[in-house]
Amino acid sequence: MTPESSKPSPRSENPPRWADALLRLLVRRDDLENVSGDLLEEYRETVRPAVGGRRADVWYVAQVLTFIPPACWILGGAQGAAMVIRNAFDWFVPTTDFNTRSMVTTLTAIGLFLAAGLWVAWRSGSLRSGLVAGFLSSAAAAVVSVVGAALLLSIWHDPQTFAGIANSGGLGEVFELPVLLIVPATFVAAIGSAAGKLLRMGFVRLRT
Repeated sequence: MTPESSKPSPRSENPPRWADALLRLLVRRDDLENVSGDLLEEYRETVRPAVGGRRADVWYVAQVLTFIPPACWILGGAQGAAMVIRNAFDWFVPTTDFNTRSMVTTLTAIGLFLAAGLWVAWRSGSLRSGLVAGFLSSAAAAVVSVVGAALLLSIWHDPQTFAGIANSGGLGEVFELPVLLIVPATFVAAIGSAAGKLLRMGFVRLRT
């Protein structure tokens, strides 16, 4: 084996592709070259030689996650909490009419995901950032909802609780619905994102 063949290929010295793609969606185009270049330089020249490939990848992913707008965590967490509260009402406060509860939770979700897309697109001026915000917010909501439901079940798992769960749609709905909502939530956020970008463009024109 020649010395040249033993050298690591350039591709092996790159961070995970999906993390780099996410960074490009989160950072404004005007700032992307500097941000991406600085992260890649530190990854290759400092972090990877010091800790190795896998830990360096974890470091890179952690750095990318810091660029997620706080609104995604806040609004996604709020929606997840709303779903946990809805589950608690369905399990412990039985009813035969779920229409009102469904309307409240649906309107809450629409409002929060619209707000996520609008806020991020307004701040960044980027439509794609609003789309990513919707996806990340709904993913955060799904995690909070599933973990919250699991915690409720770990505390209350008596026959009466399971009867309430069965009457309100079953455990499948509790753990699958939050994940299934990611796609429509992203679509709703896209509408908010378009509104946010239009508002920003109008605001900039008024200022100029």
